Amino acid sequence: MELRTMRYFVAVAEELHFGRAATRLHMSQPPLSRAIKQLETDVGAALFERSSAGVTLTAVGAVLLDEARALLAQADRVRVRVAAAAGAATLTVGILGDSADPGATRLARAYHRQHPRVEVRVRETDLTDPTCGLHAGLVDVALTRGPFDETGLSVRELRVDPVGALLRADDPLARRSGLKLADLADRRWFRFPGDTDPLWQAYWNGGELRDGPVVRAVQECQQAVLWNGTVGMTLQHHKPAEGLTVVPLIDMPPSRVLAAWNEGDTNPLIRSFVQIATAAYREVSAGTP
Repeated sequence: MELRTMRYFVAVAEELHFGRAATRLHMSQPPLSRAIKQLETDVGAALFERSSAGVTLTAVGAVLLDEARALLAQADRVRVRVAAAAGAATLTVGILGDSADPGATRLARAYHRQHPRVEVRVRETDLTDPTCGLHAGLVDVALTRGPFDETGLSVRELRVDPVGALLRADDPLARRSGLKLADLADRRWFRFPGDTDPLWQAYWNGGELRDGPVVRAVQECQQAVLWNGTVGMTLQHHKPAEGLTVVPLIDMPPSRVLAAWNEGDTNPLIRSFVQIATAAYREVSAGTP
């Protein structure tokens, strides 16, 4: 059993979909399917139940998934320890905005436990660069939100968060239990500079061209609403500044928390970061202490 085949198997087991797993692995589906069939031959048992309804793990597959994850984690730890011994174990992490996110906090603790000799350098960016410096080559991996131009990048979804409209507490709409984008159509919005990623701008402006003050950071967003009575979108769970409130937007897709890195980068520190991040955010979402 080669490590590469184990990575293929884990991707299919986590996605429970050969097409999505192939996309995640940056390969076509036929060779992935062949590799899994060969692995089943080597194991001597079916690892997946395949049907028109989808793919599910067999009992044998569930056992192998636990062992494969442990094996891959150990292989990455070996590579990291060798890199640390050579004095080359550093990882630059780009973080967008809210570094107080409980998922990020759990990730930081878990990563340090597994890689205590790795020096992690953090580059926090404002809302005008959702790739946190990836496209510019300033970071190795980013903890960020979509959507943005993913050309040349790999991404892993960690969590989704519902969004709402950020309003002054005395705004007539602030008393509503929920809003639609159409309710805000005639309002001025805070917006990002013109050279900000178009996909990012379109999402946070509700798919429309907006007029209003230009902002670059979360605090500037809040102050634009507080001082000017403009509106905009924010995360429902973010506690607004005094004098502001958040009303759920019922016709907006949730905001996706992502880990992103340069496509084809085989640095084991990055791979380990993504694996630990996936587990950390899953545990927070499940309420694991």
